[in-house]
Amino acid sequence: MQRLATLSVLSSVLFLSPLQAAPLNVEVLQNKLDHPWSMAFLPEDKGLLITLKGGQLRHWQAGKGISDPITGVPRVWANGQGGLLDVVLAPDFADSRRVWLSFAEAGDDGKAGTAVGYGRLSEDLTRLDDFQVVFRQMPKLSTGNHFGGRLVFDGKGYLYIALGENNQRPTAQDLDKLQGKVVRLTDQGKIPDDNPFVKQAGARPEIWSYGIRNPQGMAMNPWSNTLWLNEHGPRGGDEINIPEKGKNYGWPLATWGINYSGLPIPEAKGEIVAGTEQPVYYWKKSPAISGMAFYNADTFPQWKNKLFIGALKDQDVIVMSVNGNKVTEDGRILGDKKQRIRDVRTGPDGYLYVLTDESDGELLKVSPAG
Repeated sequence: MQRLATLSVLSSVLFLSPLQAAPLNVEVLQNKLDHPWSMAFLPEDKGLLITLKGGQLRHWQAGKGISDPITGVPRVWANGQGGLLDVVLAPDFADSRRVWLSFAEAGDDGKAGTAVGYGRLSEDLTRLDDFQVVFRQMPKLSTGNHFGGRLVFDGKGYLYIALGENNQRPTAQDLDKLQGKVVRLTDQGKIPDDNPFVKQAGARPEIWSYGIRNPQGMAMNPWSNTLWLNEHGPRGGDEINIPEKGKNYGWPLATWGINYSGLPIPEAKGEIVAGTEQPVYYWKKSPAISGMAFYNADTFPQWKNKLFIGALKDQDVIVMSVNGNKVTEDGRILGDKKQRIRDVRTGPDGYLYVLTDESDGELLKVSPAG
């Protein structure tokens, strides 16, 4: 695979972290990434797959830099917040070599929705073969907003898909639509028989939970083995939730935010509404949260039991302590970079890996200094 050597850069800079004034070691592994969105670690130290929102899937490896675009990626609707979104490896990747992608897909009327599918990654890492779409958000309502798109396998044979409400607020409460939902499928893309609305007339059987606005981060909590999700509020009210079977997370009936105009959300009945779930944590002033990663490695004991969440508007990484289902904010790191943070992952080596959402986006490797 031809490598673009001009894009590869390795540097090490010490940043003073606001978190207990602890210095950080930040390595820029790669720059010149055009709005990267997500990353997935390949086994056997073969580097990373990185999605670029415009529609490219790339391979990065230490000492080799960034690859040419991998072929076989589906055509994406790259408008507004839409494009190529999440990338995850199938749990049986060693045998199947399946790579799962989420992306914005065009409809027939100029609108779009989130779609999910998989292809087989070639041994030489240059192409996805036989890509097939197994899920489509219906109806397609987005004119460029609130796609969601995060994908998580739970280790029990299920895939969760986080879906935004396409900036069509009431749809998050409509069980006949896939806007504003968390969807649960099998790891083969089928609908499980025990999904909560499988037997309910007028409800989509894919739905796991609902009442969600614009999810941007999702991960399995390694200590409780439960799914956690974060989402953008409107003006204020960014949230962390634990999406459970059949439960309603409130949007737009219950919210800690207001409209961008400064007026209340028209459908809102308050901050706490009967029949809806309260968030585990919320920000009254939105940092515009993004990718999230639990830290459960032994590499840096000072980070044990931490949750790292990217922030787009605030341009930093939020560090939180996790105690059961309770979280407290410890501080912020990487604010000195002054770049929008799109994704945060814990690598197999125990380092923190970060993608910055810029036209000259970066792949960062972060660790405590000293």
